[in-house]
Amino acid sequence: LLFISIMTMFMSGVVAIFEYDLKKIIALSTLSQLGMMMFSISLGLYELAFFHLLTHALFKALLFLCAGVLIHGAGNTQDIRSFGGLSLNFPLVTVCMNLANLSLCGVPFLAGFYSKDLIVELACQYSWGIFILLMMFICLSLTVLYSVRLTYLSFVGPYGGG
Repeated sequence: LLFISIMTMFMSGVVAIFEYDLKKIIALSTLSQLGMMMFSISLGLYELAFFHLLTHALFKALLFLCAGVLIHGAGNTQDIRSFGGLSLNFPLVTVCMNLANLSLCGVPFLAGFYSKDLIVELACQYSWGIFILLMMFICLSLTVLYSVRLTYLSFVGPYGGG
């Protein structure tokens, strides 16, 4: 279970980096976080996996709601290459989506931090080997990478629509 959960987190993170469909990126990040929950379960941290499930459900719901507004506002397209510069048109959605993305990344004092950081901290205390810890940190870095990419292409980058 430990190896499968690490590989799930890794593969979904890598695929999310190269994806341009907004809903697919959010769905792949959900798959990555499910891998994190399975990783927690494989370490015997059942309560933390459930806690991460609850916190993840809250900010993921916010991400999907913001994605719906962005898709509707961008002319019913899900391709993030055609977004760009939407922060001027949707300031409240920008703030909400960025807060949800930051929580997904585990930024301190947001909901995702309290669940994800405790899983990572306790995983570092177990002696599972350097490969498992290295892969876990790579997977966490991939989460930050595709979240920042999504934010940049949606809100900061140049407008790509026609």
